[in-house]
Amino acid sequence: MSIHSMTAFARETDEGGPVSLAVEIRSVNHRYLDCIFKLPDALRQLEPQLRDALQTRVSRGKVEVLFRWQDSQAGAQPVTVNVERLKQLNDAMATVGRAIHQATPPTSLEVLAWPGVVEAAAEDSETLKHRALGLFERALGSLRESRAREGEKLAGFIAERLAGVATVVAEARAQMPELLQQQAERLRSRLAEVILDVDENRLEQELVMLAQKADVEEELDRLGAHIEEVERVLKKGGPCGRRLDFLMQELNREANTLSSKSLAASTTRNAVELKVLIEQMREQIQNLE
Repeated sequence: MSIHSMTAFARETDEGGPVSLAVEIRSVNHRYLDCIFKLPDALRQLEPQLRDALQTRVSRGKVEVLFRWQDSQAGAQPVTVNVERLKQLNDAMATVGRAIHQATPPTSLEVLAWPGVVEAAAEDSETLKHRALGLFERALGSLRESRAREGEKLAGFIAERLAGVATVVAEARAQMPELLQQQAERLRSRLAEVILDVDENRLEQELVMLAQKADVEEELDRLGAHIEEVERVLKKGGPCGRRLDFLMQELNREANTLSSKSLAASTTRNAVELKVLIEQMREQIQNLE
């Protein structure tokens, strides 16, 4: 399965009938799936079906769906006057005229502009709904493709930074024996300066305590395990943003511990570099589904 971004846009149109349809779908980051539908009255009843279709294709993100329609043949269709509606409007105007003697009567064009007076031949509602559903499926497909393309780019960026993390961890692991040896020699030298007769047993105890305090083998092992898990999740694909975000927290925790146990400037630099790379990954992971 591919990894999808939550940020995408899709637009599809259908002009194959008396009514031209257009749909736009915008998707941005969100902790959960949040759907907003803006539909014309003629398509309002389709919202449950549209929502179900969306939820089967998208698992996370704030998604806004906007349908537009326009009567593309309005100028070529005959105009039909709704006589019953016209009578109702005439009775209402007569009532107003009796109540307000100086009321100005509307013009013929104003009467024709009143809602419901003029009727135009409309497309069958079921046909219109069928076209709208098909158009929405096409737009959903375009949205998924856009999210997949963006997700592939983000996954490549994360994998690149993850390789950098693995390199830094390997460097830190390779430096540890030498750093511990240097620290032990430094301790022996300082003790020799202040004590003429050094108790070897006490010295060995101090060296053991120093090694235990400075030992970051467990942290490096956990960093390696987290790196492998991130690689596994990226390879598996699918909705993985939350899982990767949790792994970034764990990586950052081990990097902080590594920094607190630092014996040398090189280890501190390694810890800082780790945190920079982890933060760069975390920022991009916020965009993943």
